[in-house]
Amino acid sequence: MELDLTATHLLAGLGVALTLGLVWRAGARRARAAADKARGGSRLLSLMGRVVAMSGVIVGVQWIVITYRASTPVLLVVLGLPALFAAYTVTRALTVTTSDVQRRRGDRR
Repeated sequence: MELDLTATHLLAGLGVALTLGLVWRAGARRARAAADKARGGSRLLSLMGRVVAMSGVIVGVQWIVITYRASTPVLLVVLGLPALFAAYTVTRALTVTTSDVQRRRGDRR
């Protein structure tokens, strides 16, 4: 059996192979980006759960102290200490100290 391939056939085959390679590579990039996005979202959800749980504990302790009418110094400690921690956390969260941008190979920024 004899194949009769012209230059046009060879260029068309090369074009198809190149297109398939580019589509495959773009799909891999898109999948990697989606995985990175999902990983970041799960971190945020985990943090949110811990924040809600700790705020429930703090509110519960404050509720008990206020309900049983503790002395003024105990009331100030129970209400003031969580306020200090919250202020520190919010200030720290809103202060940008580093850039968490992932660098790619060959990127010189």
